Amino acid sequence: MDRSDLNAGLRFFATVPRGFADLLAVELAGLGAGEVREVGGGVQFTGPLAAGYRACLESRLASRVLLEVARAPVGSAQDFYDFVRSVDWTAHLDSRGTLACEFTGNHAAFNNTHFAALRLKDAICDQLRDATRLRPSVETQRPDLRVHAHAHRGEVTLLVDLAGESLSRRGYRLAGCEAPLRENLAAGVLMRAGWPAIAAAGGALRDPMCGSGTFIIEAAWMATNTAPGLLRDYWGFQGWRGHDAQLWSQLREQARARMLQQLPVSIYGSDRNRGAVATAQANARRAGVGRDVLIEQLDIEALPLPSADAPPGLLCVNPPYGERISGDEEAAAAHRAIGEALRGPYASWHAAVLTGAPALGQLIGCEASRVHTVWNGAIECRLLRFQPGERRVRRESRGIVIDDPAIAQSPGAQMFANRLRKNLRHLGKQASRQGVGCWRLYDADMPEYALAVDLYTGAGPDAGQRWLYVQEYAPPPTVSPEAARRRREEALSVLPEVTGVALPQVHLRVRRRQKDGGQYRKLNRREEFRVVEEDGLQLQINLDDYLDTGLFLDHRLTRGRLRAAAQGRRFLNLFCYTGVATVHAAAGGARSSLSIDLSRTYLDWAGRNLALNGFSTDTHRLLQADCLTWLAGPVEESFDLIFLDPPTFSNSARMEGVLDVQRDHAQLIDGCLRRLSPDGLLVFSNNAQRFVLDPALEQRCEVKDITAATLPFDFAGNPRIHRCFEMRHRPG
Repeated sequence: MDRSDLNAGLRFFATVPRGFADLLAVELAGLGAGEVREVGGGVQFTGPLAAGYRACLESRLASRVLLEVARAPVGSAQDFYDFVRSVDWTAHLDSRGTLACEFTGNHAAFNNTHFAALRLKDAICDQLRDATRLRPSVETQRPDLRVHAHAHRGEVTLLVDLAGESLSRRGYRLAGCEAPLRENLAAGVLMRAGWPAIAAAGGALRDPMCGSGTFIIEAAWMATNTAPGLLRDYWGFQGWRGHDAQLWSQLREQARARMLQQLPVSIYGSDRNRGAVATAQANARRAGVGRDVLIEQLDIEALPLPSADAPPGLLCVNPPYGERISGDEEAAAAHRAIGEALRGPYASWHAAVLTGAPALGQLIGCEASRVHTVWNGAIECRLLRFQPGERRVRRESRGIVIDDPAIAQSPGAQMFANRLRKNLRHLGKQASRQGVGCWRLYDADMPEYALAVDLYTGAGPDAGQRWLYVQEYAPPPTVSPEAARRRREEALSVLPEVTGVALPQVHLRVRRRQKDGGQYRKLNRREEFRVVEEDGLQLQINLDDYLDTGLFLDHRLTRGRLRAAAQGRRFLNLFCYTGVATVHAAAGGARSSLSIDLSRTYLDWAGRNLALNGFSTDTHRLLQADCLTWLAGPVEESFDLIFLDPPTFSNSARMEGVLDVQRDHAQLIDGCLRRLSPDGLLVFSNNAQRFVLDPALEQRCEVKDITAATLPFDFAGNPRIHRCFEMRHRPG
């Protein structure tokens, strides 16, 4: 491979444990990477070959670093084979070398990734054989070249794995306790908990259940600026023909020169298990910090008291559970002991608790300031973060009051919990398969519990966090207030245990029939905006200040259709709300857009959503106006794609009239048709439960009811959640 190519702008992709992509993006930018962008499963970045090498050597969070070789749209298995074979693999692999191939993602041409990986291998080997008359052999363990193919939206990207094997394998842990903590996950926990800043201020670190010592070693390496790849003896680029050995050697020497020779802060680990302590001590010696850190056999109850005059330190612990502990009661006792330390001698410290058993996390008995969902391999975990100060159990949070803690064990609460678990299993699988992070978990499935429960997963700066948005439908007059209160408390009492979302992250609203546009009134003034992701786009939500969050979950598929139809078109979004549909249209390649809403608040919100995804309001204009009045006015421009999604009813004081979607929809649609280009598409949607489309409209335009096709999997049980239609001008 030409060295000049390797010093140009190459494209890389770094994978990372789920929940830490935002931290990895910041880390890579600090290492000199360019055009850093979070995407599904990791972070994309650009730069010279040195940027990829530095990510391999110095990233504490990345799992793998992949160099992009080629990408192209692929329609069939034969197209895929031909595309792979078109690459000059002699620039990457000696024909006498060894090869491993992997395929990830989804593509209609392949029913299973194993078959796709075989086609990848065949195409590479056939190309090399034709060029050199030699064919590489397959080696799954430490090959000379590991090639990944990733499929997304019909496009396949080919990548060379520069790491070769997971970067979590630092080289200091030859043996560990059962269910060891992955090294890069431990580093992510420490970064999320603020350890670099705490250490810089002189704060200490203690892990009272240190296991094989992963937190201890990773914290020491951070404090001494030790590059995590210095001990590794195998890299995926060592057998790659593009490898620059001189550059790699220079980067390693520079990393060594930046290391501190002495640990500047106190780091202490302990564990009640003698075997774990011996393993941790051996790992620390191999990591080069055995003389700097103290690891000893000790029960958490005997943990030394922190120094009263020292800066606040960090108590970081991964309490044992599952395979690491002999029984449920012992695991519960470990979590309770952590709570005692947090409320007692370590109340003035920062704390981070990583638990693989969310229900046990509740036994800590302290209210976490932040809760993040992270994954240790296949184990879903919760990272609970605690700030210095008084720590106590709060039974009231964001308007949620549970008077009787024992209510969670009542028959009604357990019945509701069982239904939630069933929904989590079935709907959760679909959400994971479709890459959906915000979805409806429960929608009044049982009449006695008239709630809607929506699960939101954070992205960007809020990656790893999850929230529940609970809407309680006002009970009918036949249900007494006391009965309604008890059922509400039964449901709320089990939500944290079943979902793993702590009570402070549960947001409750009472939803009543709105007759005056009340859903758009501000209810609170917290101004706490969170970032979530939909179809690769980042969007702001607000879980406290309004009856709705800023993201209508039932329109997920509708927005996807708009995105698919937007390429090169002029887009009009009426009653645009927070502009989510506009963001999708812009991402789909809309040439320009105009979004109209009467609320300045929502237009500002729409502007932030556009900016989050790199879109300018110069191209995607925002207009504050009454849509009824605007549509009745003169036609000044036409549009190729229009989205009309009016509220069911509104009589805002700023409107010139009263809007009733059943009464006024024909007038609204006619106004849109006047502005629709001859071959344009109008998508009309509304949430009126008993909506009936004016039959006269079918005389004026082509109408197609697409309601069934726009119902997401999590709303399949509520087919009346909205009605949706496509409309076009009749030919001629």
